[in-house]
Amino acid sequence: MLRRNQADDFIRLQDLFYLCLAKWRWFILSLAVTLGIATYYILTTPNVYQRTASLMIKDDSKSQGISSDVSSMFADMGLGNAKSNVNNELIAIQSPAVLLETGKRLKLDVDYAIDGAFHKEALYGGDLPVTVDFIGFTDDQSGSFQLQLKGDGSYVISKIKGSNRDNLPVDDSDEISGRLGQIIHTPLGKIKVDKAPSYSQFVKNGDAPVLYVSRSNIYAMTDRIKGSLAASLSEEKSTVIDLTYKDVLPKRAEDVISTIISVYRKNWLEDKNQMTISTSHFITERLGVIERELGDVDKNISAFKSSNLLPDVEAAAQQYMQKSTEVDKQIMDLNSRLAIAQYIRNYLTGKVGKNQLLPSNTGIESPGIEQQIAEYNKSQLERNNLVANSSEQNPLVADYDQSLGSMRKSITASLDNFVVTLKTQLGTLQANEAATTTQIASNPNQAKYLQTVGRQQKVKESLYLFLLQKREENELSKAFTAYNTRIITPPTGDNKPVAPVRRNIMLVAFVLGFLIPVVIIFVRENMNTTVRGRKDLKNMNVPFLGEIPYSISRKNRPTLEQRIRFWKKPKEVRQIVVKAGKRDIVNEAFRVLRTNFEFTIGTHPEQNVIVFTSLNPGSGKSHLAANMAMSLAIKKKKVLLIDGDLRHGSTSMLIGSPGEGLSDYLNGRIADIRDILHKGEESGLVKYFDLIPIGTIPPNPTELLFTPLLEQMIKTMRQEYDYVFIDCPPIEVVADTPIYEQFADRTIFVVRAGLMERNMLPEIDALYKEKKFKNMTMILNGTKARGGRYGSHYGYGYGYGYGYGYNYNKEKSGGAKS
Repeated sequence: MLRRNQADDFIRLQDLFYLCLAKWRWFILSLAVTLGIATYYILTTPNVYQRTASLMIKDDSKSQGISSDVSSMFADMGLGNAKSNVNNELIAIQSPAVLLETGKRLKLDVDYAIDGAFHKEALYGGDLPVTVDFIGFTDDQSGSFQLQLKGDGSYVISKIKGSNRDNLPVDDSDEISGRLGQIIHTPLGKIKVDKAPSYSQFVKNGDAPVLYVSRSNIYAMTDRIKGSLAASLSEEKSTVIDLTYKDVLPKRAEDVISTIISVYRKNWLEDKNQMTISTSHFITERLGVIERELGDVDKNISAFKSSNLLPDVEAAAQQYMQKSTEVDKQIMDLNSRLAIAQYIRNYLTGKVGKNQLLPSNTGIESPGIEQQIAEYNKSQLERNNLVANSSEQNPLVADYDQSLGSMRKSITASLDNFVVTLKTQLGTLQANEAATTTQIASNPNQAKYLQTVGRQQKVKESLYLFLLQKREENELSKAFTAYNTRIITPPTGDNKPVAPVRRNIMLVAFVLGFLIPVVIIFVRENMNTTVRGRKDLKNMNVPFLGEIPYSISRKNRPTLEQRIRFWKKPKEVRQIVVKAGKRDIVNEAFRVLRTNFEFTIGTHPEQNVIVFTSLNPGSGKSHLAANMAMSLAIKKKKVLLIDGDLRHGSTSMLIGSPGEGLSDYLNGRIADIRDILHKGEESGLVKYFDLIPIGTIPPNPTELLFTPLLEQMIKTMRQEYDYVFIDCPPIEVVADTPIYEQFADRTIFVVRAGLMERNMLPEIDALYKEKKFKNMTMILNGTKARGGRYGSHYGYGYGYGYGYGYNYNKEKSGGAKS
């Protein structure tokens, strides 16, 4: 049984190299196509430039533009004790809100372009001849049109496309005329075209180029900016952010980065001042309350003195009051702190909403509570920023709400404990004051009343003055808040474009141009299931006689006229490639084949009747038999070639397919065999090379071969010639070959490279082992002559048409032909 090696079904790298070398024209064509496409892409793709800026995120505690003492004072109010998280700022600077505001400021929703040599060239800023204002357009409305400027201040709009305010599509090819500075109505909406700096230069010759104007919706604009923007930390542990923006216009890239930084700073200041504004509102509200209370106290004192006709009681009782001055001062301080603590508690549990900031550093002089309030305000700001950049449904917002609720409960509990402590201290001081008061028992009740009321007056005055001071400090903090960023490097970049990278594109195109043919050849070869060369036959037991390479010169290649004639006339004469003295590769191959053939004959010259056959049509056996006979005739060996293919008669074409031949002899129409024998020198062949054609194509060729005349003819010719070659039909097509085999001594089996399937080789091996053909040998036809390396070229082969008509389309020039 024929042994197969799976590794043989795959091409080796060495074989792939020689296959690629043979297909060098494929590589030239592939490289020309890929490099051409790459060149076209480079020419039609606008250059993209890159601009980069470096931005340092400063510590919030150092972002105030005032002295360290004032900064420390603001820290007491909770205005600057939190450090910026650089990662959060990295996200904030790329937020949609920042990018949207940037696009609106620079009007990046409107693009302008003119026709260039290979692509449209964008215009921006000072290069614009006009600016177009889309009046009343909605945020999600888009549109485009062509604008042709005239030298007299007029213009024409055409090819309007997009959508109107009702989001209905618009595609209008009508022209609309207008004048600069005037509003016109279009299918898209109201449009106003105004002059820009480059208008005069744009229309100086009166023949201005077409200006392409397009407006994109703000969401597409924001996505476009985001896609071109890249923000990253300069180093892993640094607080420096590198902003990079790519655009077809370097100036626009610089403006975008600068505007992004400006918008980010503005938003940061607004966030920073939220706590200051909240504190200001609290102080203003409290001042109003205290002002009314203080006015009421003043009115009570004045009314009491007027009704009781009292003199200056304070002067009269000064000597008594000096004793209790210190106690009064302490009581007044405790009452102030108690009032502020109670107010903050009421503010926290009553008026303050879930998302409001608490007033900080109000003078309660409790570091723990003030620290709790500062942490609460910090978390509240972070929560509000998170909501601004996402939504209330964000899971992180829920976490912040839960944490803030816990902090409010903690602050309320701390205030309750603090109030209890203050009341205890106040009770102690009041007891001391009562002891002192007994010493002035002789004073009238009016004096005691005035003393109590005066004390209330002083408490409210001190609280009022304290709040006035804090309000000024708060306004000062708001006015002198500094940016949290510092620009280290302004937007800069090389004037050399970063895309398209011509060298890389051409390199990729070159690699692809080289790889595409390699892949095609590799896949084609590995998917090729036919016999590719002698290598595929190495495991066969059939003796190998030789191989005929695929080779045909331009000189011998059939012309178009010959191909047409051949298609119309199946009896066209076949070419004999073996010539005396010729040294080409095919002649050398037939000489080697002749030598091997004579060696197999050896000492048995009587075994001189040889049958040429194959497993399938188109293997080239007829051409091999003819040229083998020619090769032996050149050596002065008498050779007779019998065209035994009574259905096709391709060998008979060598002498023009005469009307009388083998079939006429076998059916008895011609009695003498010599009447159908064509001498070589008389038939256009060579001396010693004779041929018997088929003559008339019979309707019953197989039955005709059973006549005794066939055996008689072969016996006669065996005696007169050194070799008798019989060109038989393929064994898979008809049953003629086994009939000829009865009178033959040897069988030459032709295998066609590129035609026979490799899975059919075991069948040929089985024919040899079962000895169905005498002295069977094998010839490989149509291989590629590459120093023993196989190829996928199929050689000369031509279609076989038993009962189906001749098919020229199956022919492949080169190698041996059937």
